[in-house]
Amino acid sequence: MLRLASTTSTRDSGLLDVLLPVFEQQHACRVVLIAVGTGAALKLGETGDADVLLVHAPSAEEAFMRAGHGVRHEPVMHNYFLIAGPADDPAGIHGNDSVAALRRIADGEYCFVSRGDDSGTYKRECELWDRAGGRPDWPEYIEIGQGQGPTLVMADELNAYVLCDEGTWLKQGSNSRLVPLVTRAAESRNPYAVMVVNPDAHPAVDSRLADSFVDFLISEPTQRMIVEYRVDGHKLFYPDRL
Repeated sequence: MLRLASTTSTRDSGLLDVLLPVFEQQHACRVVLIAVGTGAALKLGETGDADVLLVHAPSAEEAFMRAGHGVRHEPVMHNYFLIAGPADDPAGIHGNDSVAALRRIADGEYCFVSRGDDSGTYKRECELWDRAGGRPDWPEYIEIGQGQGPTLVMADELNAYVLCDEGTWLKQGSNSRLVPLVTRAAESRNPYAVMVVNPDAHPAVDSRLADSFVDFLISEPTQRMIVEYRVDGHKLFYPDRL
């Protein structure tokens, strides 16, 4: 059994539904998927409650490795963050500058729904708000403390602005009345990496199977599965190892 702590965005995108059965068949094992925000995934690694992590917060990953919690770190793939919002775009953010877009949302105090958790998406959102002039502080900035899917649902219900990873949007956004307004911004690249938890710190960690999973993700056949995975003709992720 392999304990995989991964982001809700990889689960919500549907990609793991394609990849994990292939790995399980190849290695005659079962993968237990723990889908949480990146911060929670890293904590599971720190406590030895996961064997391998698939996350997307580079600075937090670097700190995890420096602290000796991980023994292997490999880039896997990337996509992009986007900002979606009401079709009439009352804040006038349409374009390809995420920081300027958030500044306009803040200036008008428009409704914005945030994950408000410790995920990689929320960490990136906080970085962008800092660059836009400071953390939000108005009644219609709403942090819900949930994953990407529920955050999109609430944003849709409130006809609000929201930061979302491209993969989840392409998988679920067709059911929303919101529209993507800021896409492929220079600062919106969203890299995913896989890390093996340190077995010396946690003897229960199955580092052999975790290493096999890392090798699987960065192998050419799997990288081709990643690039070929599409929803309604759209690529959701771009492999880093081809």
